[in-house]
Amino acid sequence: MTVDYKGSDIILNDVKCLNLDLTLDCGQAFRWEKQKDGSWSGVVRGIFLNISKKGDTVILKNTTKENFESVWLDYFDFNKDYVGICNRLKQDRLLAPTVDAYYGIRILNQDSWEALCSFVISQQNNIKRIKGIIGRLCKAYGDEVCEGFYSFPSAQRLSSLTVEDFEALGAGYRAKYLERLSKDVAVGKIDLEKIKALSLDDARKELLNIFGVGVKVANCALLFGFGFYDAFPVDVWMKRVMEYYPNGLPECFDGIGGIAQQYLFHWARNNL
Repeated sequence: MTVDYKGSDIILNDVKCLNLDLTLDCGQAFRWEKQKDGSWSGVVRGIFLNISKKGDTVILKNTTKENFESVWLDYFDFNKDYVGICNRLKQDRLLAPTVDAYYGIRILNQDSWEALCSFVISQQNNIKRIKGIIGRLCKAYGDEVCEGFYSFPSAQRLSSLTVEDFEALGAGYRAKYLERLSKDVAVGKIDLEKIKALSLDDARKELLNIFGVGVKVANCALLFGFGFYDAFPVDVWMKRVMEYYPNGLPECFDGIGGIAQQYLFHWARNNL
């Protein structure tokens, strides 16, 4: 991959194995919006971006070199060899055709706080409702960083809210979880950076100690917000997929099970 800086735009050439539609709308992130021209717009860590891809060229609009190097390079995992990863996953004969069919799904390295909140909201919920609740949360308590686009509110900002405030956003029974989580993170009772530095098993145990966080939510947060590529979330779709692996997951998934899971999850949603 080569990088060209052209004014307020950044052009990435020779970007392999990245499908923006699949990556930004596969249920791992909930605040990207597809535009009429086929590009995507969203806010990450309080920074707005419009991104598009033509062939192997990726265009990041209205950003800076500093933001690219400090946010977008890591967020889109541009330095990871996804071609090599996909070739390795295709050693599994069951997964190989799925990788070919949905080639270009990447794991987004999301903000830990936003990811954890988002997947608490995701419990017993569909993607449309999840996006609605998160959108209302950001509009009500985040900062408008571009017309119609808002930052995700900090734990400190949300810590002043009541259960009723979260219920007013449509959070339902999850409101009590969000209220406690916000307060515990704001005062340091829950240290997200400390959790990121733990082993996968220990990090999962820490998240499972959080009020309202079960195994599925913990694994989703670990995979999408804490950098644990071997976390393997299992929901109703993945339970059906696991019937195809009665002897457990293949060795080629080791260390990258979460990436394999995204391909399997997308296949299940479209075929089962």
